[in-house]
Amino acid sequence: MQKATLHRFLTFFIAAVWFINGLYCKILNLVPRHEEIVARILGTEYARPLTFLIGISEIVMSVWVISRYQPKLNAITQMSIVILMNVMEFFLVPDLLLWGRWNFLFALGFIGLVYYNEFRLSEKKSSTL
Repeated sequence: MQKATLHRFLTFFIAAVWFINGLYCKILNLVPRHEEIVARILGTEYARPLTFLIGISEIVMSVWVISRYQPKLNAITQMSIVILMNVMEFFLVPDLLLWGRWNFLFALGFIGLVYYNEFRLSEKKSSTL
């Protein structure tokens, strides 16, 4: 697979991860564990609206990924959000995570994928795909 083709594929894959997690897991609440995590960390009173807003933010992130607007800033933002979220969950709610504390390894894998896609595969500095 050519570098440009792999980059394009991974860009859409990364965007899909954000979109699916935002829409299905949080907005539609098809994975209630996500709202339970928010409730445990931020409190139960506003867990649903906060989970919904997190879902909206994840969909916005997917659009930002696809747009290729400031892609390096986008990649750094993604990696920062994922590491912050997973460090908090690792210590505060490991029992609610799909694979417990092992989730952290999957997060590191995703961070590595985002890094590789933007800082190794990407050859352009333009904002178009």
